[in-house]
Amino acid sequence: MKPDPSLPQPISEFKSKSGLRRILSAFGYSIEGFKTAWRGEHAFRQEVMLVAAAVIVAFLVPVAPWERLLLIGVFVLVLIVELINSAIEAVVDRVSLERNPLSKNAKDFGSAAVLLTLLLAGATWLVILWPLVFS
Repeated sequence: MKPDPSLPQPISEFKSKSGLRRILSAFGYSIEGFKTAWRGEHAFRQEVMLVAAAVIVAFLVPVAPWERLLLIGVFVLVLIVELINSAIEAVVDRVSLERNPLSKNAKDFGSAAVLLTLLLAGATWLVILWPLVFS
């Protein structure tokens, strides 16, 4: 059954801000997300260290600026997917800590997404750095 558009729809209390206040609040929530991920997600901390090393190496290798951006960007993408994976895991755990095949699937899908992103990052680095190493 479709909701009646003439009736008032429930609005989340978190959607009440607008304008600059909303932007500042969103920035604050993002910082809290980074802090929480850093404190509670071991994989996120490992990947941040990987990104830090990758950024240093990307600035040391003689590549075009767009290649440098790509070398760094694919590892930033790893962090993005890891944060999404952590969010999925948090929601699944919030719903229930009981073992359930659907919960396992959701967590496994998130993990697979992180793995694919890491493989993409590795392949990107290999393609860009291959001529420098093997020429």
